[in-house]
Amino acid sequence: MFTGIITDVGRVTRLTQEGDLRARISCAYDPVGIDIGASIACNGCCLTVIERGTDDTPWFDVQISAESVSKTNISGWAEGTRLNLERALKLGDELGGHIVSGHVDGVAQVVEMTTEGDSTRVIFEAPDDLAKFVAPKGSVALNGTSLTVNEVDGVRFGVNFIPHTKVATNWGDVTVGDRINLEIDTLARYVARLQEWGN
Repeated sequence: MFTGIITDVGRVTRLTQEGDLRARISCAYDPVGIDIGASIACNGCCLTVIERGTDDTPWFDVQISAESVSKTNISGWAEGTRLNLERALKLGDELGGHIVSGHVDGVAQVVEMTTEGDSTRVIFEAPDDLAKFVAPKGSVALNGTSLTVNEVDGVRFGVNFIPHTKVATNWGDVTVGDRINLEIDTLARYVARLQEWGN
């Protein structure tokens, strides 16, 4: 379980196709504090740590199934790709964003970016089957970041990025055409399911 509050921006330093895809991600986390088997959200994907580095070279390795690659933007990762990272939530931690599972629902696409003062307004296009879960002033997790939706127009929705978010995450790297991991709000999912059940 995560909150969508990014705590580090890592970098892919190695990709190896074994039975599954294996990725090595450099980070600023203390490796001693990373347990083998721990969950770390990498661009919003909950991935399991299978190996870790040392104090001199902090990194961790994750194994990624073909299913995860097919449902996310992991297929676009390359050596040097910067990733939003978040450690799993611990009991008693501040819930600063919203409840995020790390289970990506689909991939949205950046279709427009405009500057508004010091901020950047980004318009995304969601997959048809997920668009109904995105609501104005509701929450979404995009590349693992908890964000508030400004407006919705059909399958498109807008989000405003303040300067801090662009600096503290990899959102400063994003351009039009990029594919973005989308996790819909858990509450929206259950509300929709209850409506279906009642019909």
